[in-house]
Amino acid sequence: MEGTQTEGLDDLPPSAKLVFKVLEYNGPLTQKGIVQESMLSARTVRYALERLEGIDVVDEDVYFADARQNLYKLTEPAQEFTGDESDASCTAD
Repeated sequence: MEGTQTEGLDDLPPSAKLVFKVLEYNGPLTQKGIVQESMLSARTVRYALERLEGIDVVDEDVYFADARQNLYKLTEPAQEFTGDESDASCTAD
């Protein structure tokens, strides 16, 4: 089942949401790093990353320290899901 553009983060399984949060809190990580931080199985993390890549919230890059691994990070559009509303400041005059 391929992710569609209309599918959002709320529609993903809990494992994919956990992987998203791990990347949000820790920054770019390898799959092995995500497995260690999330305590999910490698297979579950692979599936979650596929789903997150399907809705364009995760990018896969080459991990230069070990070219056999990939580095996963959140994309710029993913920032809208993080709830970071530092732009909306309230000022009372």
